[in-house]
Amino acid sequence: MTAIIVIIAIVLLAVLWLVSAQRKLVSADELCKNSLSQIGVQLNSRWDALSALVDLTKGYNEHEYNTLRDIIAQRTAVGRNSSAAEVNAQEEKITAALRQINVVAEQYPELKASEMYSKTMESVNQYENQVRLSRMTCNDAVTKYNRLVRMFPDSIAASIFGFREKEYLQEPAGKTEMPSMR
Repeated sequence: MTAIIVIIAIVLLAVLWLVSAQRKLVSADELCKNSLSQIGVQLNSRWDALSALVDLTKGYNEHEYNTLRDIIAQRTAVGRNSSAAEVNAQEEKITAALRQINVVAEQYPELKASEMYSKTMESVNQYENQVRLSRMTCNDAVTKYNRLVRMFPDSIAASIFGFREKEYLQEPAGKTEMPSMR
């Protein structure tokens, strides 16, 4: 009789541990998804600000305007279920558009001197900083999640419930060479 009680107690403790581990994993996974969603919101704001900058270039150079419009048309939504690669791809597109806008602004000093251009560029820079902070927050959340997935004994629960390691967001290529937008 006592052997049965001991076995039931051990099984009950194992089930309680498994439930607890699953809840920790789900919580960490949700933090990762939330941080990606936040990045998506901020990237959308940057895209909107870039669209405003592109509209400002229309009167100066029609070819550049059309080229930039084509880049903006490639915009895709980044959300909670996006991958790190999708976020990085959007960042690369934004960086390419910013470089082209900067080239146009250098060719047309009156555009660069316009108050609307300056204010819009300030908005772009503000969103850039917000995205940078959100990327760091996201990578912190991914680190905590990946630790849970990899460390024993939670790794057992992770494999049982199908939790896999997540990718980190990478610093966009060429970001260090990006010209100043001021």
